[in-house]
Amino acid sequence: MTETNTTTAKTASKARTSKAKAAPAGVTFPDFEAFALPKMEVPAAFREATEQGIESARDTYAKVKTAAEDATDLMEDTFETSRQGVVEFNHRAVDAAKTNADATFNFIKDILSVKTVAEAIELQSTFARQQFDALSSQTKEMQELATKLGTDVSAPVKEAMEKSFKGLSVN
Repeated sequence: MTETNTTTAKTASKARTSKAKAAPAGVTFPDFEAFALPKMEVPAAFREATEQGIESARDTYAKVKTAAEDATDLMEDTFETSRQGVVEFNHRAVDAAKTNADATFNFIKDILSVKTVAEAIELQSTFARQQFDALSSQTKEMQELATKLGTDVSAPVKEAMEKSFKGLSVN
């Protein structure tokens, strides 16, 4: 009887070895019952809930992706508008500085050619009045330009905020 058990054990061992050798390449545990997945039916409700979850995740991803792209476009537009405005502002500031420097050099040239103290005082008074008027108008122009720049830069952000809050409503 031990012979029969030994023969049966050898046959079973050979069968397992031949199954393991017959497994396709790359399969770590071929046909071992301990590692086999149980055969079970997935309930339809669970399958539907999973499919709805996947669809919801896809929709959410699409919305997030669109929002991220919109935010990127908004940032690019805002930075470009800001860059252009700052360049224009700097050009105007340099032009004002050049105008003021030219006026000062002309005043110095004129003051060096005066013959009397009365002429110097008159020249000084005229120059001071002209410079005050010029600086007032330059300041007003720079203030208007800065206000325009602020409005232009904030307009896309304001529009985006209005657009995003438009969909939200408080009932």
